[in-house]
Amino acid sequence: MDFTTLLFYAFSLLLVGAALKVITDRNPVHAALYLILSFCSAAAIWMLLKAEFLAIVLVLVYVGAVMVLFLFVVMMLDIDMAKLRAGFWGNLPLAVTVGVLVAIEIAAVMMNAFMVAEAQPAGASIGDTRELGKLIYTEYLYAFEIAAVILLAAMVAAVGLTLRRRKDTKYFDPGLAVKTRRDDRVRIVSMPAESARNSEAAPAAGEGDQSAAGGRA
Repeated sequence: MDFTTLLFYAFSLLLVGAALKVITDRNPVHAALYLILSFCSAAAIWMLLKAEFLAIVLVLVYVGAVMVLFLFVVMMLDIDMAKLRAGFWGNLPLAVTVGVLVAIEIAAVMMNAFMVAEAQPAGASIGDTRELGKLIYTEYLYAFEIAAVILLAAMVAAVGLTLRRRKDTKYFDPGLAVKTRRDDRVRIVSMPAESARNSEAAPAAGEGDQSAAGGRA
């Protein structure tokens, strides 16, 4: 076993362990961090398969943008974890069935790949950046535009979720703040004027009353 194969198995085990922690960890912030670790491990495997461009894109796009946005959304939202776990055991049989089917499909695809006598490096079949750009903007142009629209909708939804009303935060309507007039903010009240002599005599009279009351006592 050479060093490259050893690195492949090491990153594969790290990827599987991080993926399991994503779905088993009870803290959503920790689950998001484990998902970042799984993305980095997958990028390292792409590097070993000589697909450097895909590895850099995986780190820059998913780890650097999507996962950071997802992490901030998870930290800003007031998530009730007890409510989320309420129907966990009820949906467990369906989730296990779907997971087994997906695992069988992945195993079938991988078995056909391992049966090939001599596997070519991933970089030789994928091509360089120029070839990928030609494919994206010619054959896969509509799919690329649809993916961009989906990401834009996800960003708008994340911003909309952070702007919802919460009981523990103060909220004001910007439209009403703009429409406020001067008469609604300031009210001038007319009060009678008082001289300085009267204001000084009032505390002195109060002290005299207190001393008289003490003498009677």
